[in-house]
Amino acid sequence: MADPRIHLENLLTRREDLQSLAEAVWSAYLVTEAAYASGKKLLLCGNGGSAADAEHIAGELLKGFLKRRPVEEALKERLAAVGGEEGKKIAHLLQQGMPAVSLVSHTSVGTAVTNDISGDMIFAQQVNALGQAGDVLWALSTSGNSRNVVAAAIVAKARDMKVVAFTGQGGGVLKDYADVLLNVPYTETHLVQEAHLPVYHALCAMLEERFFAV
Repeated sequence: MADPRIHLENLLTRREDLQSLAEAVWSAYLVTEAAYASGKKLLLCGNGGSAADAEHIAGELLKGFLKRRPVEEALKERLAAVGGEEGKKIAHLLQQGMPAVSLVSHTSVGTAVTNDISGDMIFAQQVNALGQAGDVLWALSTSGNSRNVVAAAIVAKARDMKVVAFTGQGGGVLKDYADVLLNVPYTETHLVQEAHLPVYHALCAMLEERFFAV
């Protein structure tokens, strides 16, 4: 297993504009690594392009990203015991994942919350239902002022979760509820989103390096 820092170093080499975030990226890694190491999970939320980013991040964590992540031998044996030859085939294809829940994906819940409660509560309600002490919320808002994302961060903090905020330069209101602030040095929405992607890719690679040897 390589040192996860190698992926942070690669990020800062490729993107000199993100040098100021070196300490914050490392802190975001440590917060999320601690949650995963203790059996907790990651929740993700954002709007528009940031919603797509939430989906993207979950996709990198729930299956292999830079590594294939074969399942452990004990699970292979259990799959074979349960499913016979089919279980063996599944074991060969299956990959280990890190639990990551994109809160933008739950269409029925989201529309029900919007209709029955308030659109601003679309993520907060899910954090309240799914979040537990020790979990982490990655909250994405280019302005840092998205009311539904800020509400989710407030609920996360009340639930004794850690909050990693991905924002633009100023950090907006969201910075007040962030344990770690990843405020990329841009203000225009598309530039903020373009800068968020290499940051979260580096974090996903760092986490994968930590938990999966091959």
